[in-house]
Amino acid sequence: MPEPTKKSGSAFTKKPKSLHVCAGSTAEFTAETAKPEVKVKWQKDGKDIQASNKYIIKQDQTLHTLIINDASKEDDVVYSVISGTSKVKFEMKIKGQDGKDEKPSSKPEEPVGELKDEAPFSTSEKEEDEIVTVITPPPAEDKEDDLATSTPSPQPPSDDSLPESAKGRKDSVWSLGEAPPDDIDKPEDTPRSTLLIEKPQSGSVTVGGDITFIAKVEAKDLLRKPTIKWFKGKWMDLASKTGKHLQLKETFDRLTKVHTFVMSIIKAKDNYAGNYRCEVNYKDKFDSCSFDLEVKEVPEVSPSIDIRSAFKRSGEGQEDAGELDFSGLLKHRANREVKQEETVPEEDVWEILKNAPPQEFERIAFEYGITDLRGMLKRLKRMKREEKKSEAFAKKLESAYQTDKGGKIKFVVELADPTVELKWYKNGQEIRPTPNQKKYVFEHKGNQRILVINNCTMADDAAYQVMAGDEKCSTELFVKELPVTITKELEAVKTTVNERIELDCEVSEEGANVKWFKNGVEIPREIRSRFRFKSDGMKHTLVIEDAKKEDTAVYSAMTTGGKSEAHVQVDLKPLKVLQDLTDQTVRLGKPLVLHCEINPANIPGRWYKNAQLIQGTDRVKITHKGRSHKLEIENAVVDDMGDYTFVPEGYSMSLNGKVHVIDPPKIHLDSLNYPENTVTVTAGNKLRLEIPVTGQPAPKVVWMKGERVILDTGSRVRAESFPDHSTFTIDVAEREDTGMYKIVLQNEAGEDSAQIKIKVVDIPDPPQAPIVTEVGGDWCSMIWETPLYDGGSPILGYFIERKKKQSSRWMRLNFDVCKEKAFEPKKMIEGVPYEVRVFAVNAIGISKPSEPSKAFVPLAVTSEPSMLVVDEVTDSTVTMKWRPPEHIGAAGLDGYVIEYCFEGKDEWIVSNQELIEKTKYTIPGLPSGEKIFVRVKAINAAGASAPRMHPHPILVKEVIERPKIRIPRHLHQTYIRRVGEVVNLLIPFQGKPRPKVSWMTNGQPVDPTQVNIRNSETDSILFIRKADRKHSGKYELTVKVENHEDKATIDIQVVDRPGPPEVVKIKDIWGENVALEWTPPKDNGNAEITGYTIQKADKKTMEWFTIIEHYHRKSTTVSELVIGNEYFFRVFSENMCGLSEEARVTKDSAMIVKEGSNYKNPDYQEYDFTEPPKFTHPLVTTIAVSGYNATLNCSVRANPRPKVIWMKNKIVIDNDPRYRMFSNQGVCTLEIRKPCPFDGGTYSCKAINDLGEAQVDCKLEVKVA
Repeated sequence: MPEPTKKSGSAFTKKPKSLHVCAGSTAEFTAETAKPEVKVKWQKDGKDIQASNKYIIKQDQTLHTLIINDASKEDDVVYSVISGTSKVKFEMKIKGQDGKDEKPSSKPEEPVGELKDEAPFSTSEKEEDEIVTVITPPPAEDKEDDLATSTPSPQPPSDDSLPESAKGRKDSVWSLGEAPPDDIDKPEDTPRSTLLIEKPQSGSVTVGGDITFIAKVEAKDLLRKPTIKWFKGKWMDLASKTGKHLQLKETFDRLTKVHTFVMSIIKAKDNYAGNYRCEVNYKDKFDSCSFDLEVKEVPEVSPSIDIRSAFKRSGEGQEDAGELDFSGLLKHRANREVKQEETVPEEDVWEILKNAPPQEFERIAFEYGITDLRGMLKRLKRMKREEKKSEAFAKKLESAYQTDKGGKIKFVVELADPTVELKWYKNGQEIRPTPNQKKYVFEHKGNQRILVINNCTMADDAAYQVMAGDEKCSTELFVKELPVTITKELEAVKTTVNERIELDCEVSEEGANVKWFKNGVEIPREIRSRFRFKSDGMKHTLVIEDAKKEDTAVYSAMTTGGKSEAHVQVDLKPLKVLQDLTDQTVRLGKPLVLHCEINPANIPGRWYKNAQLIQGTDRVKITHKGRSHKLEIENAVVDDMGDYTFVPEGYSMSLNGKVHVIDPPKIHLDSLNYPENTVTVTAGNKLRLEIPVTGQPAPKVVWMKGERVILDTGSRVRAESFPDHSTFTIDVAEREDTGMYKIVLQNEAGEDSAQIKIKVVDIPDPPQAPIVTEVGGDWCSMIWETPLYDGGSPILGYFIERKKKQSSRWMRLNFDVCKEKAFEPKKMIEGVPYEVRVFAVNAIGISKPSEPSKAFVPLAVTSEPSMLVVDEVTDSTVTMKWRPPEHIGAAGLDGYVIEYCFEGKDEWIVSNQELIEKTKYTIPGLPSGEKIFVRVKAINAAGASAPRMHPHPILVKEVIERPKIRIPRHLHQTYIRRVGEVVNLLIPFQGKPRPKVSWMTNGQPVDPTQVNIRNSETDSILFIRKADRKHSGKYELTVKVENHEDKATIDIQVVDRPGPPEVVKIKDIWGENVALEWTPPKDNGNAEITGYTIQKADKKTMEWFTIIEHYHRKSTTVSELVIGNEYFFRVFSENMCGLSEEARVTKDSAMIVKEGSNYKNPDYQEYDFTEPPKFTHPLVTTIAVSGYNATLNCSVRANPRPKVIWMKNKIVIDNDPRYRMFSNQGVCTLEIRKPCPFDGGTYSCKAINDLGEAQVDCKLEVKVA
């Protein structure tokens, strides 16, 4: 047998099930996958199903649904659902209105997991269920695939240790229904532990009925599922017999952690009776349980037996397939003896099969109705082997023997050689004679050897073998158990409750199994039960302790050969009332006791209140002691009032009594949780007070305000009374409702009263219109007065709003209440008129707005002028300069006012009577030699700004300042510019009065046509628009004030590229070396020569290659030249502007020849490098992740250079921003930016040149991350 193979994991966590539906109805199949992104397709007869009105396909995350509308005969086919490599098949059966299948079939179909009627149990295909797993062995051709999921079975004994006729023992044992002998079926001594928490119980079933046996295993301490095996008899594993009549199921409850194993026998037959065993093992733990099955059969006329009917199909591919059912033959043995002519078939099928060629076997099987041809052929082959003449035995044992229980049997064999040693075996165990045992008797008569078994029991029902030398002979012994009859019948019993009942009967055999029944239902033998079973020899007794009324029934005792019934009547004892219940009146909170006495004393009863059953609690205690029955309530409450009844159990009479609870009235104001019994309500709202009141009987309630009584008929204010509370309602509260209210309770037990204060609060009145006291550039100051009425609640603060005068939209300025009566609104726009208003706030809410204030316009003065400095001073005037204010504002700037004050005085004199707009002003008419302070103010519509004052006193007297030139630091060195660049030099200077400025170059005045000069009071600018080398030189600047002057010199150098060296000569040639020498260039570009660059060129190609760069010397040696080549050399000059535009080339060439020989250049044929495109590295199929860039690479070789085209699904990719294409040294790359699943497909790269084209393809799959 091949090793079991483990199936790969299925993609489905829930699989669709086959359905039976009526024609015209709707069928729905559901499958669930492990992941939501898994693709699922549905098929019908192997063809994909497309979504339509007929077929609706849905998907919700991992749940996939197929809905088939208007089912018809065409839909009665096999369906399947496929996901990846997983495929699940299911069927839909169409039924008519009568529930029968509409689809006709010439051959009845065998349901999955069921079995034909030819054998008790047979193999079938495996059924799969989502919750319940039906364990069945696979058919022969699928055995290897399904072994991984089947339940392993214990292996039977090998063929070497059993007789030929016993190799089919599986079906024989099952058919006979007898348990194996106790002395043989002894398991090995292995450590046992309890696993079963519920064991299967013995049971009985009628022929054709169903019965179920259940075993449960707790899995809290188990890491995996335990292994369970069901057996019949000694070793027949029922896992191989599952089918139509036997089903094994197992379920697991995840909440209770319990495995439930179920064995169901369907349509039981009489040969299913016998002993069964359930074994459970988990690692080193083992547990088992045996139970019996009794099948009650209806007497029938035994049918005639045909040898072909003995061949029952016991399972496809099993070793015992086709064996004779000896149990069936022995069962009808008597009938065969009487009607011998009916048991012999008219034609000998065995002889027909022996003489027929193999190709005729199927025809013969069909003609004679053989259902198990394979089994008959196996048996035929074995019979041919058995025809071989025995060398050790002259006469062998019969194939089977039968005897009654308690009888004896003889096994006789005749030996060919009497000297041969002979051994007898029972079920593979040698039978040895013992001195004191008369069970087995061995006799010798000539060549005959006889084994006599006395007093046969069911333990002797086994397979026997006799071994003569190396040859053996086998047989089977079937022991028939005699029925046990009832010799003394049960007697009817009539008694009363609580008495002891004994039912006795006697049977014909000691130790017989007697089952007791109550109304046809077997009485279970439990430990804690009122039913006890006694057995004394042949006497069996059923004892019922403490009889009850429900024990009245028909009891029966049943044996294998008879049944006895008796009626038991249990009546109640007469009831006598010793003390009846009495009516009671009790105060609230006091204990209540109801008491009665009845006879007999042991009768229980139930207490009822108002026809409702009373259950005992901590407060209510129910006691029963002898004749006395009490109901005690610790603290009586109003709900305890009512009609009480005591009913003795089993009797129709009852005891009645009434309980009345009284209580003085009381008002419970504490539950309202109002401080000082004061209720506050907002005006306009509804007030409803619900005052709990108590009292029994219900008190009368009166509400009053002062002397006025509030009636329940009032419209706005009213009071209403209820049994447990009173309500006071004000529909719309008003200020006048404030005051003290009184509630009064009265009943026959007393009076109670209380007072409640109601306070009605409202929003405050609006404040008066606010007053704006001061206005700024973007702010103002405002004040207001407190409202006349605060609404009955203190004012918590105020809200302020503003709006533009032309607008109707008010804007809240503060979100937290302002507790002061003054506020400064800010962030207003200058020049825009505004209005403000105020709201008052208390605990109830916000008042109406006040009247708006008078309109006001925010305006602000400018900031002070900046940077006030002295510009010029004369003997009678002072000129001042300043800059405008940094902030002017919406009011603008009208002008400036200049004021001055003499040193030592406080009087400021306005110099300009009218406003000036300029930022420079000369103060005239000042006395010479005086010192003054000067300040400037900016004026606009809002007023004058803060003054800007000169920090120091100013002397009114003109002062000569010596001229001084301040040359910038970068002009202290030579100023270098390239030809064509702009020269722009700014030279600042100082001096007063205004200095005179002049420029000289090389001793001559600067030519204004070449150089532009612009002078001011503080600086001079030299400007050359396009510099030339002739502008180079030293420029001298002279600044003169009266007799004082200052000079400065600026060196300007305009540079350009140098010319090439004048002469380049080849000084010497030796070996692979050439010595070069050159002279400096005639034109150095007005800059120092910084180096030279030397290049060489082969005379053939005249392609120049640089040998040396930035070389400072004027001679060099060129080495490592190729022998046989002729070279030219050239040299470039280099200065700070770069290399010379031209290079000087050697007039002569240098030929590199090999010394000592004349070298002749060979003639080479030019190689053709052209070739058509060819991909040296193809594209590779790639799997990309969505959202991450992906690249496809390949390499191509071609000459001339090919044109590369990229395509997706044979469509050229052109100007698509999501793709970038590169090609470098023949490596072609396509970059796909952040691909999505739609970018998947077949990509191609095509290379084309004049000689041909080539193309490579690959597939790209984009997966979602």
